[in-house]
Amino acid sequence: MNIVKKLISLSLLSTFALLTLHGGIAFSEEKKETQPKQEAAAKTSPSDPLAVVNGAAITRAEVARAVKVLLSQNRITQQVTPDQMKQAEEAALEQLISAEILYQAGLKLEIKDLDKQVEEKITQGKARFPSTEEYEKALKTADLTEKELKELTRKDIIVGNVVEKEIAAKITVPDQDVKKFYDENQDKFKKGESVRASHILCGVDANASPEEKKKAKEKAEALLKKIKAGEDFAKLAKENSTCPSSAQGGDLGSFGKGQMVPPFEKAAFALKQGEVSDVVETQFGYHIIKLTEKKDAETIKLDETKDRIKDYLKNQKVQKAVADYITELKGKMKVEMLNK
Repeated sequence: MNIVKKLISLSLLSTFALLTLHGGIAFSEEKKETQPKQEAAAKTSPSDPLAVVNGAAITRAEVARAVKVLLSQNRITQQVTPDQMKQAEEAALEQLISAEILYQAGLKLEIKDLDKQVEEKITQGKARFPSTEEYEKALKTADLTEKELKELTRKDIIVGNVVEKEIAAKITVPDQDVKKFYDENQDKFKKGESVRASHILCGVDANASPEEKKKAKEKAEALLKKIKAGEDFAKLAKENSTCPSSAQGGDLGSFGKGQMVPPFEKAAFALKQGEVSDVVETQFGYHIIKLTEKKDAETIKLDETKDRIKDYLKNQKVQKAVADYITELKGKMKVEMLNK
């Protein structure tokens, strides 16, 4: 089912994605710019149908909820212009029509333990919230009742089932296609040089006084002498480092170029495995760095990535097949667009 998750979420609201928005879309707060004038609003209702698919209405309220999801998925949090809002509403309506088409097709397929699956998915969704109160608040923010949430979840499962059985299960990706993609996209499989390092940080604020900076540097130099004398680096890090990594003996894990501040990066990549640096100054204070592992730049082998390539290529085929399937079904259904 993971192969169609994106398709389902785009076409059908992805139930709990809607709840986790926390009402944080900017356009919902600027009613003067995005809401219709009062006179026009008086003539509309959230229950107004904007489209009808084989007799099933898609309402204004459903489109409004879908718009929230679309804007969130596209990480649009700034003020939305009227033109952007119109485009979002049109896209949301089109996706809901596609979802309804898939849903009606999916009703013809049997799903064992559907009610049980719905309850399990609802339970999993609730578990994402720190408390029942937060869950209920999210429902209210999304203008959903628990009954409506269950219905959306049911549709989610039915749509996923039809996409999986009627489309995804019938699509395969030959090994030669995987090899061709790998050969033609070598740049996507290159890994830059990386290192793994530990450090001891004698932290001091960048705006600290010269005396404070002097004390921090002297402490770092004293610790470096202890390390050179044979004392355990990890033990000294746990006891003295002001970085949270002290809990792991100073271990920072692996990182590539561009992930650390320049002075730290330059010093770390210049070390040999097992070597310890001199005291290194950054805006965070004074560091002693120990290189624990070094990996040269390399190209990932085909065997290591072929499954990911196959999943990617299958997903591309499924997306196209779903679009074609919807177009085919749409031609057999009565779809009415209502101007309101």
